[in-house]
Amino acid sequence: MTTTAQYPRTVRAADFDGQVLTPGTPGYDSARTVWNGMIDRRPKLIVGCASVSDVVTAVRTARERDLEIGVRCGGHNILGLAVPDGGLMIDLTGLGRVTVDPVTRRARVQGGAMLGALDQATQPFGLATTAGNVSHTGVGGLTLGGGMGWLARQHGLTCDNVVSCTVVTADGDVVRASADEHPDLFWGLRGGGGNFGIVAEFEFRLHPVGTRALAVELTFPLDRAAAALRGWRDLAEEAPRQATLTAEISGDTATLGYVWVGDPEAGRAMLPALRSIAVPSDEVVRELSYTELQTRDDSIEGHSYRRYWKGHYLPELSDGAIGALVDRDRDSAVTLPGASLQAYGGAIADVDDDATAFSHRRTRFEYVTAVKWSDPGEDRLRMGAARQVAAKLDPFAAGAYVNALSDEGASGVRRAYSEAKRARLTAVKDAYDPDNVFHLNHNIAPTRH
Repeated sequence: MTTTAQYPRTVRAADFDGQVLTPGTPGYDSARTVWNGMIDRRPKLIVGCASVSDVVTAVRTARERDLEIGVRCGGHNILGLAVPDGGLMIDLTGLGRVTVDPVTRRARVQGGAMLGALDQATQPFGLATTAGNVSHTGVGGLTLGGGMGWLARQHGLTCDNVVSCTVVTADGDVVRASADEHPDLFWGLRGGGGNFGIVAEFEFRLHPVGTRALAVELTFPLDRAAAALRGWRDLAEEAPRQATLTAEISGDTATLGYVWVGDPEAGRAMLPALRSIAVPSDEVVRELSYTELQTRDDSIEGHSYRRYWKGHYLPELSDGAIGALVDRDRDSAVTLPGASLQAYGGAIADVDDDATAFSHRRTRFEYVTAVKWSDPGEDRLRMGAARQVAAKLDPFAAGAYVNALSDEGASGVRRAYSEAKRARLTAVKDAYDPDNVFHLNHNIAPTRH
């Protein structure tokens, strides 16, 4: 369908089903607060959308008044791009409904829903789709960037499970994008980020995954971690698709293991192989429900910390890369950020690389180093440490996950997409947003900008 409402001449609360907030009004400060506590910007208007027509009116209002548009869902973008200083923030969190059809195994998910809402709606039927690792992440941002999660090796990325999208374009039109309708837009939305419009609703394919999971973690002193990491790497090459291997280096320890979605007893069959890589100083084997798994990494402190991260894709985990991972200055252990690895492969690599905008499907591991702190006086120290740690992996990296980019700017976009994909993404941008209305993102600039 296509809307034809006229641009509003003035901003009135009566024009919206939801709430309009301005500086000084109750709720304004909480609405502009996002996950990264470093972000302290003040939009001129915040529109808390309660309907698709609110999104349409907000886009048209912003264009009429020449206001930058930021789109807020979970607010997890590390740069806080949802919050435009002096602009108009379109807050989708009021559009959080999830509707499940267990017979057709489909879920309709509004654009402001959190991952936790999706899991809570699908798990009573033993169903799920790939949906990140933190329940207070927004479905929209995760999906538009690609969407890695514990089910990805079994069932593909979140974007691989999208059947259709209802999109508000830069012109304030509402279109349906699918394999049969606006297929160029549908291609770009699956991995191209928020460059092409605001998704008001996703339709997802669901999978019968059951309700149980297993998490296994073996901890090693850092001075013995290199040999263990080599064994863990080799195990990842042969792991069943139900298993996603994980590694985390923090302080003076390395924790290696896997997450298994499905029958925990079947997951325990991998334990002897993992234990054979080296003798750990500690071991945790935990059975948990799928919803417990999906919330175990939630940040209970909410939005109070200052945050920064850097990410890489690693086509392999060479001995040299392992050496770089464990090369940490113990005298700086307090300020050094943690580093994590998550194995790719399986169903992620089954999809042809040209099928979606998401790139680097043949990567073997995703690397992220992340840090959080409270004191603004430590900003340069903490961010510099993260850059320094990540730079050690530069020689071994090839590409990056767009959802893990931070302040790299255009160079980050070049890392995330090949030249051929950038050209194709630019063509989609030219067709749907030639004025670059949606530029507060990891931006694909249209030809004329």
